[in-house]
Amino acid sequence: MTKVTAQMSVSLDGYYAGPRHSGEAADWLESAEAAGFFRVTRWATAAMAWRERQGFAGGEQDVSSDVIAESFEAAGAYVMGRNMADGGEVPWGDEPPFRAPVFVVTHRPRETLMRQGGTSFTYVTDGIASAVEQARAAAGGKNVAIAGGGTLLLQVIKAGLLDELELHIVPAVLGTGMRLLDAGLDLAEKEAIELTPTRVIHTPEVTHIRYTVNGRAALVLDDRGSGSGVDVR
Repeated sequence: MTKVTAQMSVSLDGYYAGPRHSGEAADWLESAEAAGFFRVTRWATAAMAWRERQGFAGGEQDVSSDVIAESFEAAGAYVMGRNMADGGEVPWGDEPPFRAPVFVVTHRPRETLMRQGGTSFTYVTDGIASAVEQARAAAGGKNVAIAGGGTLLLQVIKAGLLDELELHIVPAVLGTGMRLLDAGLDLAEKEAIELTPTRVIHTPEVTHIRYTVNGRAALVLDDRGSGSGVDVR
């Protein structure tokens, strides 16, 4: 069964990048946003499976590399935001690493962009739900992977469209920056999104935790240890 999945590298305090860069795009590599992003993704760029997909040599063949290879194999289609697609268009070159259809959520129409290796970029202007459904239809029974960035993933979670979330938690505290799970989810005061951990893989560089997303639920008092099985107020 096709699932909508996502993964994100985050610091121990939940940031996937440093403070948002508001300057020129050409200066991004020198920004605090980039510094935080490269810290939390260091484990991935060191992995052989990631390097091979980018057309680079070398890298570590370890359990983290296996996690990356598994995620590539499971994805039959991708959904991403326009900023990520535009930012990657030149660096990815003629043969991007996805090797599957990519559906780009945008407000600006553009003709489908065909690339080598099985990658295509279809620009979807009628919302995230439409992009996810088009990706489902194109995935061939495999998963739909939300490729990012973080703002898009937050919107997918908020809309209740995500089935599985894998967080790659690195042992670093950034203190500030761009947080994945924040007030943008628009949860009510007594509401939470409940998840069930289904796999934990620990390494010295990163801990991989996979969750099934169960959806929104009311926050209620339990018996607070009384053993009565009823709310104690």
